[in-house]
Formats: sequence, C-alpha cells, structure tokens
Amino acid sequence: MKKFFLPAIALLAFTPAIARADEPATQRFEHKGSSYSYTVTRVGDVRVISGVEERTGKPFLLRVGQHRVRGTVGSQQVSFALRDVAPLTKSATTLASR
Repeated sequence: MKKFFLPAIALLAFTPAIARADEPATQRFEHKGSSYSYTVTRVGDVRVISGVEERTGKPFLLRVGQHRVRGTVGSQQVSFALRDVAPLTKSATTLASR
C-alpha cells in the first residue's frame, strides 16, 4: 500500500491549498488507473488532505506536517517521511470551485 500511495501523495504534499475561507475546492488526480478526489485545508501549520478513491469509495485522511505525513487510507494507518515521497508527473486538476 505504501509503495502505491506514496508517489500519489507527493502531488498533494507539495501542491498549495486552493481554497476559500469557508469551503475548500475539490481537486482530482489519477495514479496507476485509479482516480482520487480530495480537498486540502490548513489547520495551524498542518495541511489536512481528505478525499476518496472514486472507484472503490475508500476514504483517506492525511495530515502533512513539516517532515512527516500521518493519517489513514481506508482503515489502515499510514506514516511516512516527506523525503520518501516522489512527485507525480501530471498536475492536479480542479473539479469545482466557487
């Protein structure tokens, strides 16, 4: 799971949050045939990425700190260093914004 999800998280970890104060914009990316939609919010100095794998409906919630990413993917807990994250080749797209 870690090898599959780590490259995908790179885009999320290094992409600035595109959000309004009251409602974050939903963004979307594809990785290895799976599509993910997510929102990014900031809580203090931590970015919170919450989303879902669109085909299976498996949710994920990741807290991106200065050096580590922690959270859950489905019911599995994940934790890894940001230095272990490899960037995606394509950028994220915005599904909807106001």
